[in-house]
Amino acid sequence: MSRAPVRLAVRAVLMHGTRLLLVNAYAGRDDLWCAPGGGAEPHQSLPDNLRREVREETGLQIAVGAPCLVNEFHDPEGAFHQVDIYFRCTLAGPAELRPWTDPEGIVSHRRWVTEAEARALRIKPDSLPAAAWPSGAQLLYDPLEPILR
Repeated sequence: MSRAPVRLAVRAVLMHGTRLLLVNAYAGRDDLWCAPGGGAEPHQSLPDNLRREVREETGLQIAVGAPCLVNEFHDPEGAFHQVDIYFRCTLAGPAELRPWTDPEGIVSHRRWVTEAEARALRIKPDSLPAAAWPSGAQLLYDPLEPILR
């Protein structure tokens, strides 16, 4: 089987009070949620990539803090393999989710959720709630989670 290079992506664990920001994970799919972010472009720092991705996907401005989760996911039957680095982020502007359009057309829904609301949703990765509402300050590592079909 042909193997593509591992894709590197960055994602924001962005809290507003006790609420976490989630976005729909795929264009046209409203039942799967994830943290905002996306692929890292070469020759830009990971925080710069993350600020760009969050602005594109949500319209929000952020400050990027320390990493809190590393997640790998892959397609065991294909070539796709991605490593996501999640950073704790804070708002650098208003928290209001104003009308906007994702220039890449992927994200169409955004929402702030409580921990209880998050646990009732289908969220990837499975470890995201533990990173958002941690019982400790440790960095979490979530190895090789299979991609959902």
